[in-house]
Amino acid sequence: MECANIINKEAYYIKMVLAGYVVRIDFSDVREMIRLLSNATGNLNQIAKRVKTDGSIFASDINDIQENYERLWVQVKVILKKLAHL
Repeated sequence: MECANIINKEAYYIKMVLAGYVVRIDFSDVREMIRLLSNATGNLNQIAKRVKTDGSIFASDINDIQENYERLWVQVKVILKKLAHL
């Protein structure tokens, strides 16, 4: 129970009876991916608003988008690699 981080005995027993094992998954990598995705989305929205109002887009905007998506894909690869080992 302690390893599975389950404090309720009844919940632990039910899980063991139904599945025979308990899987505990660390979602910190997924939370980081969501944070990166949120940042990238926010940047895109800001750029879209500026383009819509005055029609300008800067090379730094494109670079920011590329860097955000590169970090996002690195995080996706980390998650996929961990899932492959399950």
